[in-house]
Amino acid sequence: AVMLKSVSIWYQVGQLYSVAETSKNETGGGEGVEVLKNEPYEKDGEKGQYTHKIYHLHSKVPNYVRILAPSTALNIHEKAWNAYPYCRTGKSPNEYMKDNFLIKIETWHKPDMGVQDNVHGLDPDQWKKTEVVYIDIADKTQVDVKDYKPEEDPAIFKSEKTGRGPLGPNWKKELPSNTNSPHMCAYKLVTVNFKWWGVQNKIENFIQKQEKRLFTKFHRQLFCLIDKWIGLTMEDIRRIEEETQKELDEMREKDPVKGSSASED
Repeated sequence: AVMLKSVSIWYQVGQLYSVAETSKNETGGGEGVEVLKNEPYEKDGEKGQYTHKIYHLHSKVPNYVRILAPSTALNIHEKAWNAYPYCRTGKSPNEYMKDNFLIKIETWHKPDMGVQDNVHGLDPDQWKKTEVVYIDIADKTQVDVKDYKPEEDPAIFKSEKTGRGPLGPNWKKELPSNTNSPHMCAYKLVTVNFKWWGVQNKIENFIQKQEKRLFTKFHRQLFCLIDKWIGLTMEDIRRIEEETQKELDEMREKDPVKGSSASED
């Protein structure tokens, strides 16, 4: 029980540290991440951290979306309730599309190797329609060519502080029997609703692909950043988040556009 609690705390610290770092990598030239709120919340017996962010995405969406949508519709509001190990996130644009566009992400973090079915408790009909996608952070073939960086490759990376890595081709089979390497699986349920005649299916498919791309890239980065976040406390994380919020405001104004660009398919 002690080990599992320790795993949970370290993963949460690593996750939050990596969110701050990757936000800076995606911000510049008037685009990227803007943090409006980051504060504790408590509601209906649930306690956690609430964040409200705006993602300014003009160059990070396909050309056909930029042609169809006004620039104000490319500012996506994200509201997240992080009651770790359960988190839920809602993303929607401003008033332009109102209830016609919603991305909902629900996440359960479990100390296992991804062996559980229907963690989110969907009814049988919903579960039957749900596509299950497995992400292997050490599998280079799952990474978009434009996203690949050797320093973010768990199959190459070796942690100096923890001795973890590199992750070999059989790491998922070997890890459960290694008591010195605790592990965590993020079970993410992504629901996309986009109502726009003529492009609904195309946009919904694009968003699902982009979410998988983001999850893959982010968790590879999280693993390879371990030497920077291992040993940090939640107090350290809150201080880093506060500093990052100020840095992001400056970066949007002063830095050039940087980070991921959209895949057009």
